[in-house]
Amino acid sequence: MQRRSVLRAAAAAAAAPALVRAQGAWPNRPVRLVVPFGAGGATDIIARLISQKLSELWGQSVVVDYKPGAGTVLGTDFTAKSAPDGYTMGMVITAHVINPSLRPSMPFDTLRDLSGVSLVAVSHIMLAATPSLPASNIRELIALAKKEKLAYATPGTGTAMHLAGELLKSMTGIDITHVPYKGGAAAYPDVIAGRVPLLLDPMFASIGHVKAGRMKAIAITSAERAASNPEIGTVAEAVPGFDVKSISGVVVPSATPREIVRRASADIGRVLAMPDVRARMAEVGMEPAANSPEAFDAFIRREIERWAPVVKASGAKAAD
Repeated sequence: MQRRSVLRAAAAAAAAPALVRAQGAWPNRPVRLVVPFGAGGATDIIARLISQKLSELWGQSVVVDYKPGAGTVLGTDFTAKSAPDGYTMGMVITAHVINPSLRPSMPFDTLRDLSGVSLVAVSHIMLAATPSLPASNIRELIALAKKEKLAYATPGTGTAMHLAGELLKSMTGIDITHVPYKGGAAAYPDVIAGRVPLLLDPMFASIGHVKAGRMKAIAITSAERAASNPEIGTVAEAVPGFDVKSISGVVVPSATPREIVRRASADIGRVLAMPDVRARMAEVGMEPAANSPEAFDAFIRREIERWAPVVKASGAKAAD
C-alpha cells in the first residue's frame, strides 16, 4: 500500500511540470485556498486577507473554500489529494503537527503527501485564571498547584491549548486536571465564575476579559513576551525552555512543482509585509511569520517530533 502511494506521488511529480508548461504561466486561472474550518474565527480572517492580496498580485481570483471536520483532517486531506498543479493550497494550524500523534489512522501522510509553502502567522496562548485564584503569576501558580488540586479549561482535547497544559505538567511536576469544552467560548462563563479556576485559550480571545477584570492573566506560553501586551509574563520565565504558540501556514500537495511553491511562498511573504495586513493581523492577535518552503517543512518535522511524546503522556485520543 505504501509502495503504491510512493509510486503515485513519483508519477505525479514527473507529470506536474509538463502539465504546468502546457497550461502556461502560473497562475492563469483561479486558485483555491482550503480552510479546514467553517467561516468565522481567526484562521478564516487571515485566509480571506491573504486571498484578497494574492488575487491582486496574481491577477487571478484566490477563492477561500471551507471544508471543516475531524480536527482539520477533512480539509487537509482534500488538499493532499488535489492535483499538484498549484491551483489548490491549504491553510493549516497547530493541529497539523499534533494530529499525526493524536490520530493513528490518518487518511494522508503529513510529511510525505504535503509540502510547506510558508508559515503565515503565530498567535500567543494565554494562561488565565478566575479573579479569586490566590496566584497572580506562573511561579505562584506552580507553588499553589503543588499544594492543592487545580483544573484548567481548553477549547477541546488535542488542541494546542490542551497540550500546552500537558507540557506544563510534565515540565513542572504539577498535576492539574484538563477540562475540555466544545470550543473556547463555552469555557469562559465557568472560568469567570470560578467553577474551573484556569483557562488556556488564544490571547486575542482572552485579553478582553482580562482587561475588563473578569479574569486575570497568569502568563503566556510563548518563549518571549507579546509585543502587544508586554506586561504579561511568560511561562518560560519560570520554566526555561517552555514555548508553545498557535500557528497557521499554507501547504500544497507534495508533488507541486518547486517553482510554483517558491513563487507562492515569496508572494505570501510580500503580502505579510504589507502595513495594512500587519495592522489587521494585530487586531486579531496574530503576528506575521513568513518563512521559506524549506524552513516551514523543517518546522513541521520538528513540531511533529516534539508533540509526539506529549500526546502519548497525556493519553489524549481524537474524538471525531
